[in-house]
Amino acid sequence: MRTWRVGTFSMGGSLLFLGLFLFFSRFLGFSMVQVMSAWWPILLIVLGVEILLYLFLSRQEKPMLKYDFLSIFFVGLMGTTGIAFAVISSTGLMDKVEELIAREELSFELPAYSYQMDDSIKRVVVRTVGYDMTIEATEEKEVSMFGTYRVQTAKKDKLLKTAEDLISANKRGDTLYLNVKTLPNEVGPFDLQGNVAATLLVPSDVKLEVIGNGNELTLKPRTLANDWNIESASSVMVDVAKNSDLKVAAVGVEDVRGKDGEWKVSEDTASSEGIENSSVLKNAVYQAGEGKHRINIVNAYNVSLNSN
Repeated sequence: MRTWRVGTFSMGGSLLFLGLFLFFSRFLGFSMVQVMSAWWPILLIVLGVEILLYLFLSRQEKPMLKYDFLSIFFVGLMGTTGIAFAVISSTGLMDKVEELIAREELSFELPAYSYQMDDSIKRVVVRTVGYDMTIEATEEKEVSMFGTYRVQTAKKDKLLKTAEDLISANKRGDTLYLNVKTLPNEVGPFDLQGNVAATLLVPSDVKLEVIGNGNELTLKPRTLANDWNIESASSVMVDVAKNSDLKVAAVGVEDVRGKDGEWKVSEDTASSEGIENSSVLKNAVYQAGEGKHRINIVNAYNVSLNSN
């Protein structure tokens, strides 16, 4: 006659219920985390039922429980795993892991932005946050921005609902201040920052100042009618159209690129004096026409010229 040891039935029943949970989860849309964090209380129910059945069916006057310790060990291991999933899920960390696994890279259009200019605005100051940007002069009497942004997300919804989610404008006196914001992003170890590729159109007759943040800028001055000042960009590309009348001055840069003879380059020896192993900075000037209007570039790593 076989001896009934408590734990054998519990392990078999636990595996049966776990298999059923996993099977039906494929049709009901449950995730592995939901299954593992929800099914473990059944272990206690099955084990309790087995003990009660053993006591009820035992013919001994004073029945003594006999355990199958190997089965109890596996049941306990499965239960501990389920409890761990439930605890981690309650902290929200498991949701983060699921979201990270389900992420894909998506691209969206930036919400259209425009600011109508008036004659009282003589200067525009743009502060960027590290995204690549193209800045182009326009004959229109408005500042506008458009482009795309790319993010890794598990959601299909757009991060930016309105243009104000990415850029803010403040007028003070004769100056319009534009501050570009970072994309919305939750702080956490699994969160990845997105990227923006934007084009900013600025009226050609107002003075422009751009404060970079180690980002790449492409300048398209076209028929420039005022001065531009660019500061703290890592790389600046200047597109110069035919019959342009401007001067491009790069001050304290490490590298200038363009066709032979376009730049007049001089080394800035004073800026690197006394610094070991430092690269010699350069000052460079390019002039088209009489050079009536200037593009001043300061504190950039390299400046490239593309003359058409």
